Amino acid sequence: MWRDALLVAGKDLRVEARSRVATNQVLPFAVLVLVLFAFALEPDRGVLRTAAAGLFWVAVLLATVLAVSRSAALESGDGGRDALRLSGLDPAGVFLGKAGAVAVQLVALELVLGVGVVVLYDLEPAGLGTLAVTALVATLGLAAAGTLYGALASGLRVRETLLPLLLLPVVAPVLLAATRASEAALGTGVVGIDAGEWVGLLAAFAVVYLAAGVIAFGPLLEEG
Repeated sequence: MWRDALLVAGKDLRVEARSRVATNQVLPFAVLVLVLFAFALEPDRGVLRTAAAGLFWVAVLLATVLAVSRSAALESGDGGRDALRLSGLDPAGVFLGKAGAVAVQLVALELVLGVGVVVLYDLEPAGLGTLAVTALVATLGLAAAGTLYGALASGLRVRETLLPLLLLPVVAPVLLAATRASEAALGTGVVGIDAGEWVGLLAAFAVVYLAAGVIAFGPLLEEG
C-alpha cells in the first residue's frame, strides 16, 4: 500500500510540476483572496489583524477546492480512471498517494499565504510551533476529505459545481478548529482558548477521513 501511495503521489506531483497549474492558478487565486480581504477591511487594521487567522483559513479552503478538483481531473480523460483501476495498484495506496500529493501542494501554498498574511495584515508571527502543528494536521484532514469527495463527484457530469457543495460543508469543522487554534497561537482570539483542544479536533477529523478514504476509495473508484 505504501509503495503504491508513493508511486501515485510522485506521479501527481510530477504532473503538477510540469503543468504548473498549482503555481499559475491555485496560488494566485489564494493570494488574490487575501488581497481582496485586505482591501475590504483595510480602513480598520485592528479588525484585519483580529480576523487574520479566519481569513487565512478561508483562503486555504477555497484553494483546496481548486487543488482537489485538479487532482480528480488528472484521470478523468482518455480512460485514465479505467487505467488506474486496472493497474493492480492498491486502492488504499491510490487514495493515500493522491491525498499526499494534495497535502504537499497545500503545505507549500500555506507557507506562501502565511508570509502574505504577515505582510498584508501587519501581523507579528508568534507561536510558530503551534501554528505549524495546526497547519499540518488541518492539511491532512483537508487533503483526505477532498480526495474522498473528489472521487465521489468525479463520475458525474456536474462535478465542477457539485464538488464545492459536497466538500465545503464537510470541512467546516476544519475552518472552525484551525481558526481557533491559530488565534490561540497568535494571541488574537478570546483569552483562555486552549489550542491543544482544537488541534485534537483537527487530528480526529483527519483520522476519520483518512480511515474512510482507505476503506471507501476502492468502491468509489469502481463506481466512477
